[in-house]
Amino acid sequence: MPVTDVKTDAENLTMTVVADLAAPVERVWDVYSDPRQLERFWGPPGWPATFTAWDHTVGGKANYTMHGPRGEKASGTWEFLEIDGPRAFTVIDSFADEDGTPDPNLPSMRMTFTFEPTAEGTRMVTTSHFASAEALEQVVEMGAVEGTRQAMSQLDAVLQDLRDYAQGKGTQVELLDDTHVRITRLVEGPRDLVWRAHNDAELMKQWLLGPDGWEMTECIVATEVGQPYRTSWAPVGDTPGEAFGFEGEALLIDAPKRSVQTERMIGMPVQTLNDLNLYEEDGATLITLFIEYPDKETRDMILATGMADGMETSYQRLERELLTV
Repeated sequence: MPVTDVKTDAENLTMTVVADLAAPVERVWDVYSDPRQLERFWGPPGWPATFTAWDHTVGGKANYTMHGPRGEKASGTWEFLEIDGPRAFTVIDSFADEDGTPDPNLPSMRMTFTFEPTAEGTRMVTTSHFASAEALEQVVEMGAVEGTRQAMSQLDAVLQDLRDYAQGKGTQVELLDDTHVRITRLVEGPRDLVWRAHNDAELMKQWLLGPDGWEMTECIVATEVGQPYRTSWAPVGDTPGEAFGFEGEALLIDAPKRSVQTERMIGMPVQTLNDLNLYEEDGATLITLFIEYPDKETRDMILATGMADGMETSYQRLERELLTV
């Protein structure tokens, strides 16, 4: 992860984040001065941001809203105080409503971002200044430290070309904390087709099979928020194993970019939250699946089943059967 240090200083009323990035200063500056690139990491996994206003001038404002997996929203606004590209900029960062009006009941902070060249790329230091110790404590208690670490963990994928970042690496599993996992896989194909492959029953039956020797026997797709879905598999011929399936409910559908569903194995009480995101660049699509587990034991138990290997086999089949035709 890019973040190497986070320090809170109650005496000086600051929170300082240090990140070492494998990209030149100019490239990092581009990311922080382009709202479309900022959206890809400004907000922790499961809470992607959308910038609805962007005036990148001294005195200008930027408004954004982060969208949670269960329909929650959290908005904020920046007021640009200083811009010294590509070396630094300073904003007033405030909690706000969706129109960008600051919330007087929540703290605002002055944030300074500095970018310095290093032998490996860029060191970014972000210093947030608070009006009081109570304001600093409130923001920390709201999860700012861990949220910043998780948000910044998405930055490497933004700074690099998608193929440089993920091509040939297969299905990657990252343990973000005790209950959250991020799974990524780059596939060679356009996002619209990858979305259809995840949401069209006939296409799903062609690739979403895990290891060879299995077939999908049931596929009911949720096409609207609140609808249930159900998928089942069974071994074919002499393939060992017992039939099984999953069911759940659609919580969010934002075609062709994002879908969020609950998931539980049929007949079992344990439920996860699966947040699927698709991002396309130059004809390739990065699939990112963010999974929330009820506890660490459930997380470890499910990962130990060989889930990632089964997903990799399915993604290879997706590329072979659907994305090359």
